[in-house]
Amino acid sequence: MITESTALTALAGGALIGVAAVMLMGLTGRIAGVSGIAAQMLPPWDGAVAGRFAFVAGLVVATLVVRVTTGSLPPLTLEAGPIALVAAGLLVGFGAVWGNGCTSGHGVCGIASLSPRSIVATLVFMATAVATTFLVRHVM
Repeated sequence: MITESTALTALAGGALIGVAAVMLMGLTGRIAGVSGIAAQMLPPWDGAVAGRFAFVAGLVVATLVVRVTTGSLPPLTLEAGPIALVAAGLLVGFGAVWGNGCTSGHGVCGIASLSPRSIVATLVFMATAVATTFLVRHVM
């Protein structure tokens, strides 16, 4: 059963994300930025809304595939309460809007296309994540 994160599972996961991003770009001409895809699921809808719903449904169905193929899901522990989770979700959402994209759009697709804006955005995402983790684990 593969529930442990190893170099091999990380490599396989990264390869799958890369293949999916290339396929989406090659087949539709669209960047695989999850926040942009999710935001465009709200009205007004255009002709590509079915593809957006399929993309997000695939994110959910992948969990079911893991459950069916392995017999269980990896353990999940949330150490934050509901208020902190809602606040974190809102901060991530606003950050994706203000940053004109999310980690998947900038970090996977933008860096692959050598976009200077995406490289800077990803460096800011990563620096903020490191600083936040340090503060939460060692200062607070």
